[in-house]
Amino acid sequence: MPNWNTPIIEEFRANDGKVGGHFAGAPIVLVHHRGRKSDREFVTPMMYLADEQSDTIYVFASKAGAPTNPDWYLNLVSAGQGKVEIGVESYPVTVRDLTGEERDRVYAEQARRYPGFAEYAAKTAGIRTIPVLALNRA
Repeated sequence: MPNWNTPIIEEFRANDGKVGGHFAGAPIVLVHHRGRKSDREFVTPMMYLADEQSDTIYVFASKAGAPTNPDWYLNLVSAGQGKVEIGVESYPVTVRDLTGEERDRVYAEQARRYPGFAEYAAKTAGIRTIPVLALNRA
């Protein structure tokens, strides 16, 4: 099965972290994570929200409103660490799974900025709460 992430990753790297299409103008990060079962390295492009007070970025395990969490989320939580590429910069990160009011506040801000995230939350209502990860520069 072809990997739909490959052209996004190639475009990101060829254009100093900018991509077009569905993600045009959105903040995109490439997240490197190791498979918890396969031990293979994966790179997943995703939207992020930067914390303006720190070196933390937040990523959202929305899986476009699917009823299950994405594998990348499970991999990062299991490992507790990963690596990110933002623009032309690359650095290691530690991973923290947000809960409670902190998670709700960060998710609400992302949904305010990008209404598709509110739609994802509506799709998962009563099924799962979409996880939010804080990726802190290590």
